Amino acid sequence: MKIISWNVNGLRAVHRKGVISWIFESEADIVCLQETKSLQEQLPQELQSPVGFSAYFNSPDLKKGYSGVAVYTKTEPLNVWYGLGSKKDEEGRVLVLEYKDFFLLNIYFPNGGGGPERLTYKFQFYKQFLQYIEKLKRQKPVIFCGDVNTAHNETDLARPKENEKNTGFLPEERAWISEVIESGYLDMFRVLHPESKDAYTYWDMKTFARDRNVGWRIDYFFVSENIAKSIKKAEILSEIYGSDHCPISIEGDLSL
Repeated sequence: MKIISWNVNGLRAVHRKGVISWIFESEADIVCLQETKSLQEQLPQELQSPVGFSAYFNSPDLKKGYSGVAVYTKTEPLNVWYGLGSKKDEEGRVLVLEYKDFFLLNIYFPNGGGGPERLTYKFQFYKQFLQYIEKLKRQKPVIFCGDVNTAHNETDLARPKENEKNTGFLPEERAWISEVIESGYLDMFRVLHPESKDAYTYWDMKTFARDRNVGWRIDYFFVSENIAKSIKKAEILSEIYGSDHCPISIEGDLSL
């Protein structure tokens, strides 16, 4: 089993650039995309229903061209949910798929920028999300992936000192990731690459930061510790361009 996660920063945009087809030609069993910025009906047919994949989309109700998540899967899930429990996902940030061996959550977490209200919203989302997956974990293991919009430790961004007071690296944000790990979810890239440095998944486009690898690792795969040993590989696919993020992946011995 192989899962790819990628914040595409506009699914129609990466399609126009010709840098999305590799996903469907790869060996991925599931592809999770964030920040699709499009409604399903706005997409070309090859993205609405690519050959060999079932497709699921969640877009915001209140604002077009914003947020949005999508999942392409070769195996039909047992169930699909478009939010965290009964609360409506108005910003189009959540897709939850149930498979035989696990729940998979594809999430575009809030970034906390834009003022105190958005930072408060981010913390509320974090809290609700952890409560939700703790309930799911009582039924079967959980895998969640996506753009978490927070770097956990100093090794996860190029300039930690300069960003100590900026959203994405605030102590409270980092503490939440620590709480996730303490609750039994493992950051698979860090587990399998404990000494890795200069390994980032996001770079600011305006400053051409990718050319200098001045980046952040804010995209993750977290896996319930009771199935973590099933995950054999966790990679950052930094050779893939087309967005301000690069894709990440995991591979393991799990049944879909």
